[in-house]
Amino acid sequence: MTQRQLRELETEIARYRLLEQEVTDPLAASLIHVIILELEADLQQGGEPGQRPRQGDQKR
Repeated sequence: MTQRQLRELETEIARYRLLEQEVTDPLAASLIHVIILELEADLQQGGEPGQRPRQGDQKR
């Protein structure tokens, strides 16, 4: 992931955090929080967003 992509991902996370604070519907806030957690995990791994396998997609 390039430096530019990392900055864009950090910006996207910041936008979702603001949205999470502004939203009044508890379900919407929970869903936004899950999105933030997934984006932060992508940022920590330095991979492309959505590239890590989801729990249901993993082969046993």
